[in-house]
Amino acid sequence: MREVAVIYTWLLEILEKEYEPLRTLKQSPRGSVSLIQHAATCRRFILRRFRGNGEVYRQMLGCTCKNLPVIYEAAERKGENLVIEEFVEGDTLDFLLKGAIFSPRETRQIIRQLCQGLWVLHSMAAVHRDIKPENVILRGTDAVLIDFDAARLHKPGVEADTQVLGTTGFAAPEQYGLSQSDARADIYSLGILMNVMLTGKHPSKKMVKGHLGRVVARCTQVNPEKRYRDVVHLMAAL
Repeated sequence: MREVAVIYTWLLEILEKEYEPLRTLKQSPRGSVSLIQHAATCRRFILRRFRGNGEVYRQMLGCTCKNLPVIYEAAERKGENLVIEEFVEGDTLDFLLKGAIFSPRETRQIIRQLCQGLWVLHSMAAVHRDIKPENVILRGTDAVLIDFDAARLHKPGVEADTQVLGTTGFAAPEQYGLSQSDARADIYSLGILMNVMLTGKHPSKKMVKGHLGRVVARCTQVNPEKRYRDVVHLMAAL
C-alpha cells in the first residue's frame, strides 16, 4: 500500500501540472467524476475521485477490451482513490430509454457485448455489482460498461460483502448481506437490465414474454445457484 500511496502523490502532481478540468459530470457524498483535458495534447479523460475500495480499478490497469474503458492510472491513499480512465463518447442506455425501448435483436446484441466485457472482468475475480442503464454507454455499435466504484474482488471463504453497494431494483439479493457477491450477481443485474430494455419496466411490473422472458426469469432467480453459471452460458442462451 505504501507504493500505491506514493503513486497517489505523484498522480496528484501530474494532474495539477498537466491537466485542466473541463466540467464535473457527477457528484455524490462518496466522491466525484470529472471530465479533464491534457493541456499539451487536448486529449480528454475521465477523472474519478472517491472514498472506498479501488482494488478493481488497479486490477484493470493495462486491460484492453472494447466493452470496458481503459484504465490509465489508479492509486489510493488512506481510502481516497484517484483514477484516470478513457473518456467513452456516446449515449447511456438510460438516456436512450427515455425515447424508446429496444428491439429483441438490439437487446441481444448489447447484452452479449456486456457479457464479453464481464467475462474479462470476472476472469480477474472482479464483480461489477452496479450494472444499470446509467452505467452502459453505446459508442457507435459497441456497448461499454463503465463505473467500477462499487466493484469488488471476490474473496474465497468470505461469507458476505463487507459493504452494501449497488442500485435498488438492479442489485442482486445477496448484495444486501445474504452472502458474498460473485459473478452471478452481475448476471442477475443483466437480467433486470434486459427486461427494462425490452419493456421499459422492471420485471416485477412487466415481464417480457417468449424466449427472452425465460432468459430474464433465469437470470433473476433469488437463489444464485438457479441462475446461469457464468456469462458464457448466458451468451449461449441468447
